[in-house]
Amino acid sequence: MEFLLMVPILIPAVFSLFTLVIKKIFKNRNFRQVYVFLVLLATFLMNIIVLKRGGSLLLFNLTQTLPIRLRVDEMTILFNTLVSFMWLIVGLFSFEYMKHEENNESFYLFYLLTEATLLGLGMAANFITLYVFYEFMTFLSIPLVLHSRTKEAISGGLKYLFYSIFGASLVLIGFFFMNYYGDIEFVKGGTLIAGRIANNENILRLVFFFTIVGFGVKAGLFPLHGWLTTAHPVAPAPASAVLSGVITKAGVLGIIRVIFYQVGVDFIKGTWVQYGFMGLTLITIFMGSMMAFKENLLKKRLAYSSVSQVSYVLFGLSTLTQIGFVGALLQVVFHSITKNLLFMSAGSIIYKTHKTKVDELKGIGKGMPIVMWCFTIGGLALVGVPPLTGFVSKWYLAMGSLATKINIFSWLGPVVLLISALLTAGYLITISINAFFPGADFDYSKVKKVEPNLYMLIPLLILACACVLCGAYAKPFIDFFTKFASTLYLG
Repeated sequence: MEFLLMVPILIPAVFSLFTLVIKKIFKNRNFRQVYVFLVLLATFLMNIIVLKRGGSLLLFNLTQTLPIRLRVDEMTILFNTLVSFMWLIVGLFSFEYMKHEENNESFYLFYLLTEATLLGLGMAANFITLYVFYEFMTFLSIPLVLHSRTKEAISGGLKYLFYSIFGASLVLIGFFFMNYYGDIEFVKGGTLIAGRIANNENILRLVFFFTIVGFGVKAGLFPLHGWLTTAHPVAPAPASAVLSGVITKAGVLGIIRVIFYQVGVDFIKGTWVQYGFMGLTLITIFMGSMMAFKENLLKKRLAYSSVSQVSYVLFGLSTLTQIGFVGALLQVVFHSITKNLLFMSAGSIIYKTHKTKVDELKGIGKGMPIVMWCFTIGGLALVGVPPLTGFVSKWYLAMGSLATKINIFSWLGPVVLLISALLTAGYLITISINAFFPGADFDYSKVKKVEPNLYMLIPLLILACACVLCGAYAKPFIDFFTKFASTLYLG
């Protein structure tokens, strides 16, 4: 029965490829929507069953010492629940949005394949399994960026590819070293072998720092964040949503596995590796917020926002404290909810009005009140206004920074988080203010009601409600993540 672990991966993988067999009938939009929805729903439900059941499964051996193995643990529960739920919600939104796009068949082919690889990534029991699924995920998600086949889309896709290959190369070096100096299986507390690392600590710390940076490419860590702000604006809104809300978290997952399951906290805590990692995250948080504040293109503004907000997660991890780790995992969940909401709201605006720039959205709240209220809730949550989701995660991140007791970072972290929150209010809440209160001289007669249909509105309303409810009733998340953090030997 351990084979059940494969089922959530096989459902989207097999049924995506089956669309090539039923190519003619799959071109029918009504059939395609029902087919994709049922696949996504079945994947979500089967994923919940598997996560509740747990277990491990050896798929095959690449070599005698390189097993491809799946396993369910706390990170699997978090990551795979997030993936399957968001893929279902964004998939529902895409049914209406993709009506004005061509090549729908290829979009859903790679949409489902990417979900399959992400679920495999979450269940990876060791470094080699994670690396294999990580690489597949990159190559299968590139067509989502390339979807429109325009010059800008091709440029964005190639940039995504080149950055990802560079990051994966750094990770591969880390894998080679880990394979010799430790064990590639994921074990809480790390697997480095004391006898082998003696007198090699400095070179190992350098290698593992670059491994963290390699995974950080996917998470948009400075200075390798450029792909994210190029790829997001050219991809269809559903692809932008999952790229920002979910796929960036693949890099986060990789960093968590390396630090807490391979290297171990004690090996890097209090060293230049920790300080360098913390420094890069704070630079990224501030830089991303500043660039978002300056950007006029709506989706690119949200992309720069993702650069900043995902580094909140990385900053929490870099504190190497229990409370910071809890804040990081809260931010993983809450940022995914919020950023999917914001990108789908932006997609609704673009779909119905063809307006892509921030300065074109004045007064749009009268024409699209539901969409703009959802956007506003997402913006307030991202700022960190209580009792919405962002407040809870950012509170724990600030407390994690103080708990490090590292002279400069203990106070610099909360300061940068606060400045970033103010900048976030500046680049998001001002959009809502101008949308609902354009000024006395605004000509309302030119505004038409252009609210999208239920395919778009239902996902927006679900995520908007989640921003409120998950913030107001965050205790189950906090309890689960606190119990999890206590098992990782964090101070």
